[in-house]
Amino acid sequence: MYRQIAKLILYGSMPKDEILVQLGEIFRAYEEKSKDKATLVSEIYSQVKRILQVSTDYAFDRNLWQNYLTFLLITNENPFTVTCEKMGVKDGSVITFVKNDLEVFRTLFHYDFSGIEKDLEIGCFSILQNYKAIGKPELMYNKNVSSKVNSLSVKLAGAENVDVFFEILTDFYKQYGVGMFGLNKAFRIRQAQADTGAFGIGRSGAYRPAGSLIEFLPINNMESVSLDDLVGYEIQKKKLVANTEAFVTGLPANNVLLFGDSGTGKSTSIKAIVNQYYDRGLRMIEIYKHQFKDLSAIIAAVKNRNYRFIIYMDDLSFEENETEYKFLKAVIEGGVETRPENVLIYATSNRRHLIRETWNDRQDVQMNEGIHKSDTMEEKLSLVHRFGLTIGYEKPMKKEFNHIVTVLAKRAGIDMDEETLLAEANKWEMMYGGISGRTAQQFVNHLLQIRS
Repeated sequence: MYRQIAKLILYGSMPKDEILVQLGEIFRAYEEKSKDKATLVSEIYSQVKRILQVSTDYAFDRNLWQNYLTFLLITNENPFTVTCEKMGVKDGSVITFVKNDLEVFRTLFHYDFSGIEKDLEIGCFSILQNYKAIGKPELMYNKNVSSKVNSLSVKLAGAENVDVFFEILTDFYKQYGVGMFGLNKAFRIRQAQADTGAFGIGRSGAYRPAGSLIEFLPINNMESVSLDDLVGYEIQKKKLVANTEAFVTGLPANNVLLFGDSGTGKSTSIKAIVNQYYDRGLRMIEIYKHQFKDLSAIIAAVKNRNYRFIIYMDDLSFEENETEYKFLKAVIEGGVETRPENVLIYATSNRRHLIRETWNDRQDVQMNEGIHKSDTMEEKLSLVHRFGLTIGYEKPMKKEFNHIVTVLAKRAGIDMDEETLLAEANKWEMMYGGISGRTAQQFVNHLLQIRS
């Protein structure tokens, strides 16, 4: 095995702790008889456990060895795969090197482990190659990644030669891209950890672009909501769709601030937009206030990728003594570096003006020909003005609330006459949370609980 791995050129830049690299070193030690059998078995089991961990995280099935190799192929960012993502396959000398590497992977796909298993009296590789996974709820794994890997693995395993293998894989790159950005809808970030290595995907599943000091962690259990799930707010949804449609098609689009009462569907709208446009290359990166200092690093990591990124900030607001908003202002508009055309900021807030104002802010008011001007107030309001599109989500009126309850109850299959339903809903909202779409959903959930 290690002799095959040593032939890799473009696909060979893997962290030293990558499973395939580690297995290659173990097989080298086995052939050179530099370690005793008990040590070799222990080291093999350690790597098998890691394959099982990856397989559990992504719900791989049937042939976990081939699933793992497929996962490596579609997450390996190298000059060829990134070019394929942007431009598709182009003729050139690099194709020779690529097919060399893919012939290696094709050999590894059908690697015969029987000799080492017999000699070390183990059967773990045979089990991996004929595996039956335990079913698990979708929220426990990333179904989007799982389905793609399982399907592609079967196709690659059936390729009769390297040319077919090449065609299948490059078609995948063209359709879905490469790396974790190609596979996942949404991410969070954190400072780079030691387990990720120089770059790539670490043991924790975090993805670190080459040269970056931050890591992207895929959000595996993002809600599968759609805009139709949000009852009402048709005008608001229409504005959001129009702006996002322009964005994904390469037309000028605005940063968006969704503001209004709590529980009205602001965050749900953004999640639904990401779900709706994922197949057209839209991705979401969720960040928190304390991470605003990393905004420039985030943008640097994604600006040259063939995807559209929404940087999502939920429940955005600032207290009087907080200055993180200055990082945000600089990125949105006004910094030295121009924001790339494939990045937008979508934020939600319960406050229309984002930054808390006080009467002290008015102490520097100046009068000039009847016009009042306060430098402090202008400084705070300028953040909102840098969002090109602001969309208000007001708390529903009683009639609208009743309509939301009726629709949600019908969708949930609750058989209750409307008069009784609304009477109970009105009691509920007076006791819990007041009138809002969130309260309506919580009420319907309560009815489902007591009827189960």
